Amino acid sequence: MILRPLFGVPVRKALSLLLCTTLATMSPAFGDSLPDLGESARADLSPQLEKKIGESIMNDIRLHEPSYVDDPEINEYLNRLGSRLVAASTSPGADFHFFAIRDSQVNAFAMFGGFIGINTGTILTSQSESELAGVVGHEISHVTQSHLARQISAQKQQSVLGMIAMAIALLAVRSNSQAAGGAIAGSEAAMIQSQLAFSRDFEREADRVGYDILERAGFDPRGMSEFFERLQRSSRVYENNAPVYMRSHPITVERISDMQNRQARAPYKQIRDSLDFQLVRAKLRAQLGSPKEAVSDFETLLRERKFASEAAVRYGLAYSLYRAKKYAQAEQELEMVRRQKSGSAMAESLAGELKASAGDLSAAATIFRDALQRFPLSRALAYGYADTLFSLRSYDKLQAFLDEQLQSYTTDPKLYSLQAKTHAMQGRKLQQHRALAEMYILQGRLVQAIEQLQFAQRAGDGNFYEQSVVDARLRELKKQQAEELKQKK
Repeated sequence: MILRPLFGVPVRKALSLLLCTTLATMSPAFGDSLPDLGESARADLSPQLEKKIGESIMNDIRLHEPSYVDDPEINEYLNRLGSRLVAASTSPGADFHFFAIRDSQVNAFAMFGGFIGINTGTILTSQSESELAGVVGHEISHVTQSHLARQISAQKQQSVLGMIAMAIALLAVRSNSQAAGGAIAGSEAAMIQSQLAFSRDFEREADRVGYDILERAGFDPRGMSEFFERLQRSSRVYENNAPVYMRSHPITVERISDMQNRQARAPYKQIRDSLDFQLVRAKLRAQLGSPKEAVSDFETLLRERKFASEAAVRYGLAYSLYRAKKYAQAEQELEMVRRQKSGSAMAESLAGELKASAGDLSAAATIFRDALQRFPLSRALAYGYADTLFSLRSYDKLQAFLDEQLQSYTTDPKLYSLQAKTHAMQGRKLQQHRALAEMYILQGRLVQAIEQLQFAQRAGDGNFYEQSVVDARLRELKKQQAEELKQKK
């Protein structure tokens, strides 16, 4: 599938209305979150425009989509995996962003601008890291081959807004072909059917390019065909109610045969799954069902020795016990993970969370602080340490930590949110509003950002330098707002 829009319920309803009425106008709800592109524009989508559209959609997903997985550990893993694959692609310097959607169905989708979503069901269904890499590599290929832009730009008589509207319609059909199919009639149905047929060529191309990426990245290229073949076999029991991935990615015998023929010519190599892959799967599995059911599930796996990684299963059991608020038992299981010398930021983060949940904030802060020395790139550890310092009311130490983090992570809205909360507790109103403004800017909410800077101007507690910084930033944002308003005319 090239893209499945994942917005809140009101937007989904707007998309359904769009499918029933016209493909030449944008739905109001979605139009509010997209940049103004100019009604009279009649040109192919440029990479810059694709990126701007993708960022707007991504902001909408983060803010309004309940199934968006706001988990730094899971998304960091997907970005490490994706970055390794991108580095082996024909566009190694391209900007990609990978994220998870909490959905038990097997699905993955690529959006404008290199934003790629992977359903948690896909991660859990993958029996090896190479299988998951095969799915991600396939979606990366859709982006590097510009499939979405090539598909909609073929409609030369459409304005840019019209092309995007048609893309949204196509994507809605791909995400739920049965529901959307009944709502489309006449010329729209014929056009969409034509476009879906056209996309099958892109699927074959993405298979070939994705296979090469998988091989060059050091994964087992058999993972791609094994995943698709197993999915095809399992789909036979669904009959006319096939999983979303099967409807949006028409897996044919020809496609699987082509992959198998290519892998038959390649030497066999056994690739070991990374510990991070196993831990992420264990964490997702531990989040299923009730805490009691999750504990029972992992206890059964341990008792019957049904696992590829004992460390991952014990981590999953510890996380399940954490959910059940059995903190002492969870710590015992986690200590066994540590004894296996399986160094992991995820294990250390859970250890800190267990101490904090048990009320030992000082111990939690020590765990997070020490673990950050070993895993300085872990956002989960950084957030855990910051939250713990906030709970300890160590505001000065927290501000120093956040300032240090923001030097390296300038586009992290969560850090600015934490900074605003800390300034508020310190009674520093100007700095509080300034931090909130930066958070809103990163979320694509220009109006709210300007409003916060205006509050900062009136706060009356900043020195000359701080006031000058606020004034300069406000002028910059107002200029940007004026340019956007000008484009709408």
